[in-house]
Amino acid sequence: MKAADRLAGAFPTAVLVHTPVHASWLNQVGIYFSVVQRKVVSPNDFTNLTEVRDRLRGFEDRYNATAQPFQWRFTTSDLDDLLARLDRHTTDHQEESSARALLEQAAEQTCESQQ
Repeated sequence: MKAADRLAGAFPTAVLVHTPVHASWLNQVGIYFSVVQRKVVSPNDFTNLTEVRDRLRGFEDRYNATAQPFQWRFTTSDLDDLLARLDRHTTDHQEESSARALLEQAAEQTCESQQ
């Protein structure tokens, strides 16, 4: 908590935002720039840098006026369920691969015995 207090003292207007433990701040920045790319920069029909600046600032103003925090709903139970499903999926595919290999072996042996 001391680090947060030092940060708040050094930057009194900063707002601390806690991101989900399985998503880094860099992912959040990447998402923001992806939105900017799709909603502001594309299509690239600017005739000068002033137009780029004005469009980016207009987007920033609108985004800041309408953006709201969201409730993160992905819980540790959800993660456990997802990992269990992935584990079952992986196990199923391994069993399918083993069964397929056995069938291919049997088919090869059948072909060899018929020759």
